[in-house]
Amino acid sequence: MASIDQEVKTKFMNDKHRLVTNIIYTAGWIYNLSAELLKPYGLSNQQYNILRILRGAKDWVAMSKVKELMIEKSPNATRLANKMLDKGLIERQRSDSDRRVVYVQITAKGLALLKEIGELDDGGMSEVVDRVTDAEARQMSEMLDRMRG
Repeated sequence: MASIDQEVKTKFMNDKHRLVTNIIYTAGWIYNLSAELLKPYGLSNQQYNILRILRGAKDWVAMSKVKELMIEKSPNATRLANKMLDKGLIERQRSDSDRRVVYVQITAKGLALLKEIGELDDGGMSEVVDRVTDAEARQMSEMLDRMRG
């Protein structure tokens, strides 16, 4: 793979500028790769994220909490959930005490779809992450956490 300098064909002011550009470029590259891998399943990256959140919850979760936990915050999470509801991947119910509160839960069909995707190399990401060691991954993750403050 080409260096970030070669990919964006530019001269950077300094290494920190190169780093930020490389993070943004690589995040977009991974996002697009993931989108292509999910396309045959009729899922977007955001829908996949919602299903994984619901699988981890193992129970009904308020839609507001799902939105809070999403990697890519989405003002249209309700629309995304409606699409997954239509596909039978999630269930929805309203709170008895407050009709404005909506709860969602993954269905058996949703769990089966996640299992199928997972069996195909966890969405195809292991090929990407296998290029770094566990120690490098930990170090990079700690560095990114530090950058976010």
